[in-house]
Amino acid sequence: MATDVTRARLLDAAEHLLTTTSYEDLRVRAVCARAGVNPAAVHYHFGSREDLVAALLQDRLEPFWSAPLDELTRRPATVREIVDAILAPLAPLARLRDDRATASLLSLLGRFVLTHPDLPWTATWFRTQTWVGILTSTIDVDEATARRRWRFAFSILMTELSTRTAPSVAAVSALADFLTAGLSAPVLEGPTTAAPTTDSAPAADAPSSGRHERNQL
Repeated sequence: MATDVTRARLLDAAEHLLTTTSYEDLRVRAVCARAGVNPAAVHYHFGSREDLVAALLQDRLEPFWSAPLDELTRRPATVREIVDAILAPLAPLARLRDDRATASLLSLLGRFVLTHPDLPWTATWFRTQTWVGILTSTIDVDEATARRRWRFAFSILMTELSTRTAPSVAAVSALADFLTAGLSAPVLEGPTTAAPTTDSAPAADAPSSGRHERNQL
């Protein structure tokens, strides 16, 4: 379909421009010009520059995670296996340091998520609820605890991804150990706290808090 072709051309154009232009300097008109389409095409197909970049990141990066993580949902898995699947794209970067396209997209993902916490991610492995489900099926934690743990885990991961240099092998290994320990830690019994007096959910449990319901990975 013509719509799909135009959408693909816009994604290709944005990816090309982002190799030499920062996200902050990316202009919708430049994307449309590069794609050879109407200047209003980005707004028609995506809605905004932010939504265009979110779509690009999901389109290019989710394939790194979908196959191994989908496989883990079909059998009993360990937290370490989940973490290793998340960090898998970083391993070749740490060893080879020559996949500039992937390195650039991962760095953009980290910076973009940290600065745009409320965008509506749609890809399966970019949504918090997917991660909550895989963690609660792996270890004995409730959904609220799983959500908090992923919020902290992805805050750390996105911060690490946001750097513009490829991680070392030692850094990837240490990050894997750290995330595994945090996600799989035993739930400690603590003093009960008073229930909120309003109808609003606590910030730590709100779907859009931290790296949020709408934006993981």
